[in-house]
Amino acid sequence: MDYISHPLIRPKTVERRSYQLSLAASSLLSNTLIVLPTGLGKTVIALLVIASRLLNENGKVLFLAPTKPLVEQHAEFLKRTMRISEDEIVSISGETIPEKRPELYEKAKIVVSTPQVIENDIISGKIDMNDFVLAIFDEAHRAVGNYSYVFIAGEFMKRSKNPLILGITASPGSDIERIREVIRNLHIDNLDVKTEHDPDVKRYVSTKEIEWIKVAIPPELEQIKKNFEKALELRYRKFEKLGLEIDIRDLSKKELLALQEALQNQAGETGEHVYFDALSVLAEIMKIQHAIELIETQGIQALKKYLRRLFKEAKGRGSRASKSLFEDPVFRESMIKALKMDFDHPKMGKLIEILGDQIERHPESRIIVFANYRDTADRIAEVLRETGFRVEKFIGQTNRDEDRGMSQRQQIETLTKFRSGEINILVSTSVGEEGLDIPVTDLVVFYEAVPSEIRAIQRKGRTGRGREGKIVVLITKGTRDEAYYWASLRKEKMMYDMLYRLRDELRKRAEPTLDRFIEIDDERKGPIIYIDSREMRSGIAKRLREKGAKVEITNLEVADYVLSERVGVERKTVDDFLDSMVSSERLFSQILNLKKSYPKPVLVIEGENIYGKRRMNPHAIRGAIASIAVDFGVPLIFTKNEEETADFLIAIARREQEIKGREIALHADKTKRDLSEELEYVVSAIPDVGPVIARNLLEKFGTLRNLANAEIDDLVTVSKVGKKTAERIWKFFNADYNDAKRY
Repeated sequence: MDYISHPLIRPKTVERRSYQLSLAASSLLSNTLIVLPTGLGKTVIALLVIASRLLNENGKVLFLAPTKPLVEQHAEFLKRTMRISEDEIVSISGETIPEKRPELYEKAKIVVSTPQVIENDIISGKIDMNDFVLAIFDEAHRAVGNYSYVFIAGEFMKRSKNPLILGITASPGSDIERIREVIRNLHIDNLDVKTEHDPDVKRYVSTKEIEWIKVAIPPELEQIKKNFEKALELRYRKFEKLGLEIDIRDLSKKELLALQEALQNQAGETGEHVYFDALSVLAEIMKIQHAIELIETQGIQALKKYLRRLFKEAKGRGSRASKSLFEDPVFRESMIKALKMDFDHPKMGKLIEILGDQIERHPESRIIVFANYRDTADRIAEVLRETGFRVEKFIGQTNRDEDRGMSQRQQIETLTKFRSGEINILVSTSVGEEGLDIPVTDLVVFYEAVPSEIRAIQRKGRTGRGREGKIVVLITKGTRDEAYYWASLRKEKMMYDMLYRLRDELRKRAEPTLDRFIEIDDERKGPIIYIDSREMRSGIAKRLREKGAKVEITNLEVADYVLSERVGVERKTVDDFLDSMVSSERLFSQILNLKKSYPKPVLVIEGENIYGKRRMNPHAIRGAIASIAVDFGVPLIFTKNEEETADFLIAIARREQEIKGREIALHADKTKRDLSEELEYVVSAIPDVGPVIARNLLEKFGTLRNLANAEIDDLVTVSKVGKKTAERIWKFFNADYNDAKRY
């Protein structure tokens, strides 16, 4: 075997493959998106680009991956293959203590991290993109919408003195607009696509046998399905009677979700009951359709778990749709019949037969069974274990109600058992599809087909890596299983057709992208804005930074944003505001504290259709707004969305700090200060006195006692203190408490 030879790569650790070298070479010339099937060494290409940049450029490397296990996997690979100190390769995740992160960034040559952490640390100033010369985005197809990759790529291109971006993915999807969005968001100039059929790749890909096994839905399940279809038909008719003239019978799940969003917008804008009623009926339809899908593709056990969750939701503070379903005798009768049944989908028996045959012929086989739902994965693992197979499930970290996810440690332990042969079957949900270095597998079973070409490609890539592999797709005859399977094949073909078109488009561009020639004025000073750490859940901090503000994240006792020594801003979304109206005491307490702490308080209400959002009396909403504006004297600003909120905040901050020359002060900050800061804090709280005047007064008079005893003529000798301010300070120290209201 021939190995890569490079000053920064350990000898005999990385096999030399021509297609990887050519892809790495083109990636060093411009920002590149590489599309390469799972198992063909995207991380090796990243390694080659990293080694070249570190050798030839003075800077650091940022390597981003969407999950903690992927971060750990990449960090371990780099430590194993790179000829630099392991201490200079640091892995960062949300579990890394924020106070320690700047120190880790400082000492690192390569930072491997989840994107949300980096986004937050860019905003709060813990990490400086100026230090980095390469940013790698693993699973680059995620760089759409508000995902952190988008913000980080923008900041990197603005701040880095010598930026280079590498995006890597096995499957960006078949939606050409989505792919274009990824290319725009990652500032891509070059697209490289390789498939398993390319001549320079083919020799490294083992044969994959694909078999589709169809099973018939048993009569008992068919009857249950028909019962639920009766309940579904009643909802279709109910929807038609609303008179919206929308035919929903043949809409896909994606189209139903789009319709749901459109109806929500109409309900918000008009407040008409017909749209709220339509939303409720549509929610019922989608719940019944999901139950039917479970019957067809998963079986009775998965259906029963789902129905129990729906029942719990209906009995608690659940949705109107759930309550309505359980008030319907047709649905209730169907549910009772389903709950009385106790057998598995015929797929389960076929799966046991397939696995038994594989292990009998090849006892050392490694097998992955993919299931769409956790309930199904649980059931498969349980049945296989009872049958005598050495099996573990592999699921994500998220906890859902009583369903506990797997911690990162548990995931790593499970993969270690799979590698060692302690277990030889992994039952995985979608977490096993994306990126993880799961060992070579001999057999991959799709318990059900998936309509997503991205997921289908990633699942298939789990076998045929280094030795022959087999893929089995279990399909229930005459159900959406078949439709999903053919949809994924069609979308996969469309994806490659679109990628080749986009690749050619990019190559035809004679000139580099314009933004490479735009000079970024890094020295331009924007206003400072203090933001409460809880506001990081919104996208406003990110937008403020993009607009040039210097963002400081802290724990604010009062206000969500502090824009100057006198302006504190409380932000509420329309939903937050309406929720707080239920407990008006809490709402008005927040407003009162804001007014006490900052001379110029502001309340921002963000969102549209405040009167049509919920079935709340508009007079009550207007009354609350009037009370805040008139009784409390707090001005309200209504904004459409986070973007507009950020525009208002930065406009006020610029006016206060740049035009009016006011400093910024946190009057309600509880953080520990030294005595001189405490004295400045006390004096700056005097009306018309900010941090600058406070320091000038204390430097002049030395002590609070001397300041309190000073006369107006003495006060006006202090820099920035005019006669009116001097009179105000004198009155503050000399007014009688019982008569103070007149001032």
